[in-house]
Amino acid sequence: MSALWTSAEIETATGGTASIAFEVTGVTFDSREVGPGDLFVAMPGTVADGHQFVGSAFAAGAAGALVSQAVSGPHILVPDVAAALTALAVAARARTSAKIFGVTGSVGKTSTKEALFAALDRVSSGKAHRSVKSYNNHTGVPLSLARMPRDSEYAVLEMGMNHSGEIAVLTRLVRPDVAIITAIAPAHIEKLGSMEAIASAKAEIFEGLQPGGVAIVPEETPHRDALVKAARRHAAEIITFGGPEADITALHAVRSDNGGSLITARLMESELTYTISQRGDHWVSNSLAVLAAVEAAGADLAIAGLALADMGGLKGRGERHQIRLAGGSALLIDESYNANSASMEATLKSLGEEHGVQRRIAVLGPMRELGGQSEALHAALAPAVTAAKVDRLILIGDEMLALEEALGGTIPLERVADADAATALLLAIIAPGDAVLIKASNSVGLATLVERVAGEQPCFT
Repeated sequence: MSALWTSAEIETATGGTASIAFEVTGVTFDSREVGPGDLFVAMPGTVADGHQFVGSAFAAGAAGALVSQAVSGPHILVPDVAAALTALAVAARARTSAKIFGVTGSVGKTSTKEALFAALDRVSSGKAHRSVKSYNNHTGVPLSLARMPRDSEYAVLEMGMNHSGEIAVLTRLVRPDVAIITAIAPAHIEKLGSMEAIASAKAEIFEGLQPGGVAIVPEETPHRDALVKAARRHAAEIITFGGPEADITALHAVRSDNGGSLITARLMESELTYTISQRGDHWVSNSLAVLAAVEAAGADLAIAGLALADMGGLKGRGERHQIRLAGGSALLIDESYNANSASMEATLKSLGEEHGVQRRIAVLGPMRELGGQSEALHAALAPAVTAAKVDRLILIGDEMLALEEALGGTIPLERVADADAATALLLAIIAPGDAVLIKASNSVGLATLVERVAGEQPCFT
């Protein structure tokens, strides 16, 4: 494998001093992820200092370390490790000729990032790069840039935020050629105060657009005009997607044989009929955003469409597990990674559209960071639960009391204290033929429920 960075290049980028010449083939700041040839970035932390793990990183095969204190083994010594990682990210962005895509949004940003990567990776025969997991903050974005291979043709970087101003900093680091906002929903409204403030914070992504850059904006949002206005200040072109009047829209969308959707889309210069493997109307919207970005980059739309058809399930974002039970099997749908009003309603709708099932069971935990609107927003999920024809409902925590009261006893339900109690209850009631949806904010910890119930059982799309 060719070098991602040489020690001399890292010295130049960071202003640090190398203890000895070396080369690295990867970059990580998580000692548990270190592989042979990696650069281990010894980040300071509130709980533990990365310097404590330099020894274990070298034992795992690290080729060098980025440190602010001398260590045994090949290293680059810098005054500030976090600042040095950012400097390395700046150098990575400066040396690349790749087309860069930035993605943000309240709902669907990670799913859209993964789908766009799949499309561009197919188009470029494996020369696309992306941020992994949800590395979308002030440390994750620099890491993702620093990991970008020299010969990348495309890179897709996700950007997230909790406060206004955060995306502005990240987008100026990423400097996207194409900036995408997937959707606006009341995530982080506790800290931002209003939906308008959330839209404004997401629109900061346009501030980093390169000259000639393209802004991609959702049509079906009350904040569409505000987003377009913000984009006009920075973008050479604005493309809308999703609604009937959008530049990129679905002319027809029907359920396909595999449970996904068969879509005919009107694009900027053509029409395309394609299949997506993922289920639900929200994935139709995600796919339109992806095709808008692919067309904006001048890449092959037909090949991108094939990639969307072949996408597998995403852990925590719709991955499906077949649970083997005595007398048959049950379906478990893992949406445990995160939740807000829009994603809750979308996934409940998808559960309601599952065919050939005996019972629909929903295990729902609270949506977090909603502030004073929490009670009202949880109660407002009741129509979606009812419309999904849920036969049995497990709610987790006091925050879900508002939904319990809004349902008024119309659906059999139990409200339990935590993820462990929900796991025990689900294991006691799950039966062959059930379809089970797992959905909550990530901090609720329902990923552990999925692990315990699904175990080593097969997942599929």
